[in-house]
Order: sequence, then structure tokens, then C-alpha cells
Amino acid sequence: MTNHLRDLRGARGWSQQHLADLLEVSRQSVNAIETGRYDPSLPLAFRIAELFGVAIEQVFVSPSRG
Repeated sequence: MTNHLRDLRGARGWSQQHLADLLEVSRQSVNAIETGRYDPSLPLAFRIAELFGVAIEQVFVSPSRG
């Protein structure tokens, strides 16, 4: 699964640590999600989308939809 988390975070000028603090996860988790090494749990994915005020499909994209 690809994602636009780095772009969303960057548009707000947030560091990985700031986003991690808001989501109550580690900075390493944010990095792993951004680089595609880790797919977040569904509850975390929904929290990310809610935090940015977008639909979950605007954050996470399945490989077939690019």
C-alpha cells in the first residue's frame, strides 16, 4: 500500500515527531508508515485520516489504484 502521509505532514510543516505525538505512536512508526515498511492498523489509519481532515482513501492508496 502506498500513502501520501509524508506529503500531508509536509504541507503542514510538521515533523515526524510532532505527528507521532499527535497520534500517540513512536516517530519510528511514522517513518515506517511513510516509507511503506509498515501498514498501520485500521484504527490508526482512520485516526490519521481524521487528523488531516481527509478521507482515508486520500491518505492510503492500494497498489492497484496507484
